[in-house]
Amino acid sequence: MDIIKVIVTVLLVISSLLLVLSILLQKGKGGGISDMFGGGMSSAMRSSGVAARNLNRITIGIAITWGVCVILYGLIVKFQ
Repeated sequence: MDIIKVIVTVLLVISSLLLVLSILLQKGKGGGISDMFGGGMSSAMRSSGVAARNLNRITIGIAITWGVCVILYGLIVKFQ
């Protein structure tokens, strides 16, 4: 059981770091206070490119992996 706990812990740390990096790579959606007055209309009309969509998919995959690792780690600690 200790080997599984170590593996899940390592996966949790790696997925946490990758999740932070992938979130920081995301393009910002809002422009702050200028959006309240209609300044962000042109940026909202643009379509996202292939790279942005792929980054979204990668981020979702990493987030799911992170969530599974958290649940597994909690179950391992509870039943140990």
